[in-house]
Amino acid sequence: MSHVSTGPGKHEPGAARAEATASGAAPAPLHAYPRRWFALAIIAVAQLMVVLDATVVNVALPHAKADLGISDSNQQWVVTAYTLTFGGLLLLGGRIADYWGRKRTFVVGILGFALASALGGGAWNEASLFAARALQGVFGALLAPASLALLSVLFVDARERARAFGVYGAIAGGGAALGLVLGGVLTEYANWRWCLLVNIPVALVAIALAVPLVPESRAHGNTRYDIPGAVLATLGLGLLVYGFTKAGETDAQMRLKYGWDSPVTLGFVGVAVVLLALFVIVEARIRNPLLPLRILAQRTRGGAYLASTLIGAGFIGAVFFVSLYFQLVLHYSPLKSGVHSLPVSVGVVAAAGLASGLLPRLGPKPIMAFGGVIAALGMILMTRIGVDTSYTTHVLPAMLILGFGLGCTFVPLGNVALVGVDEHDAGAASAVVNASQQVGGSLGTALLNTVAITAATAYGRDHLPKTPDPQSMQLLQAQSMVHGYVTAFWWGSALLVVAAVVVIVFIKATKRDAPAAGTTAHIG
Repeated sequence: MSHVSTGPGKHEPGAARAEATASGAAPAPLHAYPRRWFALAIIAVAQLMVVLDATVVNVALPHAKADLGISDSNQQWVVTAYTLTFGGLLLLGGRIADYWGRKRTFVVGILGFALASALGGGAWNEASLFAARALQGVFGALLAPASLALLSVLFVDARERARAFGVYGAIAGGGAALGLVLGGVLTEYANWRWCLLVNIPVALVAIALAVPLVPESRAHGNTRYDIPGAVLATLGLGLLVYGFTKAGETDAQMRLKYGWDSPVTLGFVGVAVVLLALFVIVEARIRNPLLPLRILAQRTRGGAYLASTLIGAGFIGAVFFVSLYFQLVLHYSPLKSGVHSLPVSVGVVAAAGLASGLLPRLGPKPIMAFGGVIAALGMILMTRIGVDTSYTTHVLPAMLILGFGLGCTFVPLGNVALVGVDEHDAGAASAVVNASQQVGGSLGTALLNTVAITAATAYGRDHLPKTPDPQSMQLLQAQSMVHGYVTAFWWGSALLVVAAVVVIVFIKATKRDAPAAGTTAHIG
């Protein structure tokens, strides 16, 4: 099994390179791991499993709810139990990957994810399903940063690295929409439980191939864990996501239960802000921080993380409301809804291939800025929908354009977020990339959902017929929902425009920049 040494030795490329530099000689060239493309395929499959799981259960939720007797007030936990643990533990997962070993963390993450999926597939009540989803988030928080950190050490050539991140970016962007299709197929032709059980064979194959083909690497030097930082970050992020989720929570009549000015929402968000402020104070003073503030202080990386948060907010919101529009307004079946969501993934994949080829020649900034503007244009085109809109003329073009713009941002994003990161911080920096997307998606969905419900309620109140009858009330309900979705799309487009502005203002990386090619762990 290939291994990256963690201490000095005559066979370690890093040691030889350091000795050459100290003696004044030219440093030895970096040697690429010969089976890196096989390793990329394994990492891609495992990452796809995690990304798919974020949305695959959305289609299956009504069936799981009926089967397990999940109440209306508790059904959100099928999604949020996963979101909270995944987003809240990503920083710790990145540090575990750095210190414990990126390959080891990767394999344990896959195995734990499979076991949690088995628990969810065999759930006997709502509590067991919620627990399984939370465990999936825990092990996903190990797997995701380990995957991205492995890419940063496997690919040392700038062009190869761009192609590798192109594959990763396509999976990150298109996997969510693909999950809707897979969820529709499994729910309609098998059983909702297979939306979780399908992870087991995929995980077993990935583990069997990862053990001989993926090399080990880990950070050098001090490898103590920052327990206070881990607790504060996990609780702070978790409560922030939960607080924003509560702001968008509705009852069975789609009426807002709490809202942004509710003591419940403000209480959770307020405590979260205090905990995150304490986290920053601790990280600035502790010797071995969970998140070295130097990772965020660098202008380009900080801009990339902020843009990632905004893009995640706009993208997840789009997928969420498009699915609702298909099923609640156009009355599509779960499978038809999933299939008609696929153009977003098609656009992402097409753009990812183009962007990965242009990245070494143009650099990340123009590609990301262009992608943000194009994605916002696609979102704006989605505002043309109506109660009886034609899918081919109105929805399809908008979804293709939205996906293409997102693909142009996803590919350079993972690259830019790791520019200049020291080997010791690679896992933490990659965790921030994933955490920003996850937190952004969670907060964006809550924000846009609240906006949509508020707009729909106001529309229904203002357009209530003088002599209501069942037919007119049914039409008004559909029109109100569409008005809410359109309002949410306008807000989502604004988020994407702001992301493009952030890229233009903050990101200074050029085509010559690559993530720590000379400072990451070296494959021997």
